Amino acid sequence: MAVRSTFCRRFLAVSVLFGLILQTMDVHARPANMSAAKDKSASNKDENEILPPDHLNGVKMELDGHLNKDFHQEVFLGKDMEEFEEDTEPRRNRKKLIDIFTKVDYNKDESVSAKEMQRWIMEKTEEHFQEATEENKNNFRAVDPDGDGHVTWDEYRVKFLASKGFTEQEVAEKIKNGEDLKLDEETQEVLESLKDRWFQADNNPADQLLNEQEFLSFLHPEHSRGMLQYMVKEIVRDLDQDSNNKLSLSEFISLPVGTVENQQAQDIDDDWVRERKKEFQEVIDANGDGIVTMEELEEYMDPMNEHNALNEARQMIAVADENQNNQLELEEILKYSEYFTGSKLMDYARNVHEEF
Repeated sequence: MAVRSTFCRRFLAVSVLFGLILQTMDVHARPANMSAAKDKSASNKDENEILPPDHLNGVKMELDGHLNKDFHQEVFLGKDMEEFEEDTEPRRNRKKLIDIFTKVDYNKDESVSAKEMQRWIMEKTEEHFQEATEENKNNFRAVDPDGDGHVTWDEYRVKFLASKGFTEQEVAEKIKNGEDLKLDEETQEVLESLKDRWFQADNNPADQLLNEQEFLSFLHPEHSRGMLQYMVKEIVRDLDQDSNNKLSLSEFISLPVGTVENQQAQDIDDDWVRERKKEFQEVIDANGDGIVTMEELEEYMDPMNEHNALNEARQMIAVADENQNNQLELEEILKYSEYFTGSKLMDYARNVHEEF
């Protein structure tokens, strides 16, 4: 599959920028996906405090243009997602899921409608927003040690290079004197990408400084309409092969999928293409004309879009709605627990009614 050199260069920069750990991925078995490389290592904590995260919770598409495989779990579990990931005891997780069901069932009729699920999705998305806002307070202090309420690009650049092993005082002195920092090509490319993003986050009137709210948008573009638009433009630029600022189906499914060396890998790649085709045709292409505009992609990626939340609610219900009544009962949500939580519950039906 032909891949433009510009895409390759940008993919390299994004991979370095967001700490993609290639060693943990089987590049011959499936396409790269940032959601599969969420790094929770404490050793990277300081660096991650000042770098845009590799993954945005509650956003349907990754920064590299891949679909967010964990999206429905993120908007169903909210900040409790990590609890389910860390707790492998089925009985405890079943009880947690029952508790969630009773909360989603707002009218207490022992079933969940699309409207109830929509409301729940919006609440869980807001949880992710609040969590990012709280974390940003500490992140901003890390780059604003003098506490004056704003950060220059040079101040941020010093902190970034220090997180990469450079001596902070030496870098600051070189920048002050206009000296060459003698950076390797990869680091320089990452810095250029960060600089572009930095100035995009600088709201009008632009003063080349970021305050705490602007720094939040720099780290989390989903918190700002302007930065969300910037994120969409970057994704379209990387996938748009004919430079018309729109995406056709063929462009959307033609991301590089790595080297296919066996039938199993081919099957996985084929599944991946089918998933993207389905998402393009049934969800992203709102007017069904076979072309996705930047406006359509922006609406699709907006985590606070209530219409999207309702569509997602309907899709989630359809997955587990075995009795076809367009609602979810407790037995159904427990049976399909792996879809909703990522955890498979054994003996899901045992004592369901008694526990409920």
